[in-house]
Amino acid sequence: MPERAAQMGRRKRIALIAHDHRKADLLDWARYNRGTLARHELYATGSTGALLESELGLSVTRFLSGPLGGDQQVGAALAEGRIDFVIFFWDPLEPQPHDVDVKALLRIAVVYNTPMACNRATADFILSSPLMEEEYERHTVPFVPRSAAGRTTGADG
Repeated sequence: MPERAAQMGRRKRIALIAHDHRKADLLDWARYNRGTLARHELYATGSTGALLESELGLSVTRFLSGPLGGDQQVGAALAEGRIDFVIFFWDPLEPQPHDVDVKALLRIAVVYNTPMACNRATADFILSSPLMEEEYERHTVPFVPRSAAGRTTGADG
């Protein structure tokens, strides 16, 4: 996979996701950061998007609910360069019926070198970064399949 670059404009495309037990935390964080969020394009999964629109009075483009494919839609948007970063208040202590989708989203964020905050402290640092107000070129890491790197792909790989 050759290195690719994704250009982020001054107006960032931010995906906001929260598991059920973390929705209140995300809403509290979003209320506190409403002014900054209002300057960017917001995306969210299912009911999180509805809550954000209602509470903040901002426009939010909504994907499906996470368990119904929303996490996969966000992952696809990351891979296609339609989302610049993700704020995902997930609940690591609660089993999720769509846990494989959550893991896939986390993996795709790393593969495409996408900034991702999984807790309030990291979200605060990302949103307060001077890079939020500038254009930014995000480079992806060129991952090489194991067999192409001269390693075996067998069970002892």
